Amino acid sequence: MNHQFNYPDILAASQRANWKVEDLIGGEKRFNFGKPFMPESLARTNALDFLNKEERMILNQIRGHGYLYIFGMVEEFILPFVMDHARNRLNGDDARTRAFLGFAAEEAKHIDLFKRFRREFTESFGTECQVIGPPEEIARLVLSHHPLAVALIILHIEWMTQRHYLDSVKDDQDLEPMFKSLLKHHWMEEAQHAKLDTLMVEAMAATSSKEDIADAIEEYFEIGGLIDGGLKQQVLFDAESFEKATGRMLSEQEMETFLAQQHQAQRWTFIGSGMSHPNFLATIHNLDPDARQKMEQAAAAFS
Repeated sequence: MNHQFNYPDILAASQRANWKVEDLIGGEKRFNFGKPFMPESLARTNALDFLNKEERMILNQIRGHGYLYIFGMVEEFILPFVMDHARNRLNGDDARTRAFLGFAAEEAKHIDLFKRFRREFTESFGTECQVIGPPEEIARLVLSHHPLAVALIILHIEWMTQRHYLDSVKDDQDLEPMFKSLLKHHWMEEAQHAKLDTLMVEAMAATSSKEDIADAIEEYFEIGGLIDGGLKQQVLFDAESFEKATGRMLSEQEMETFLAQQHQAQRWTFIGSGMSHPNFLATIHNLDPDARQKMEQAAAAFS
């Protein structure tokens, strides 16, 4: 263990960070579509030099829509997984029980937030953007894997969220303020989830054999492959949404470049940035030092 996470501190921090969905979205609050939603380090739209400034802005906003949709989608499997984990540990440490129940309640709140965001976005953007799914089917596929593998992919997602906000969003003054606020408030609660999930992985690993841990890490990679396939499909949907929103039909060469470049951007956003996070790698090292090297090598393909 190379951290000092504990349940009472996590619970206290979670209670301080608590916010309401209604304070962030809805009513008279509206998005400004004259500004980018996503930081360029994640959207990577500037590399598509055959698009003009306005077209890159529209693509950036389509990416923002997909970004929060995918977060809501993955939280559809995080929520039942965390609830199952908490249910088996209701007796004993009260702070632990309350922290995990709070974790589940916050995930449910995030799902609600992102669904509301999608409705607001579609109403104002004017073009309905197609997305992968349905979330229930993806949740079923992910949850069919080894529980420790699922806990690892959740930990990956939690640390990924921290990296996105702190490295790319927090200090970017050009982002659309309301969208940035959604990311900030999501990050505030996910900061505690990353710590809780670290403790959850450690607790699960403590009762697992070396063989079980090795199998779980392999299945983590399998889930990563599932996610990568979904991201590739999402890029196709984004291309279709872009053409509908702009009225511009990409040439065959432009489409080929668009799909390849945006798939790699999505891979970094949802796979590479989590897989290579130092805290995630530290947990992997504690489980299996040899697996860390494999993880670092794999992450390079998603940069």
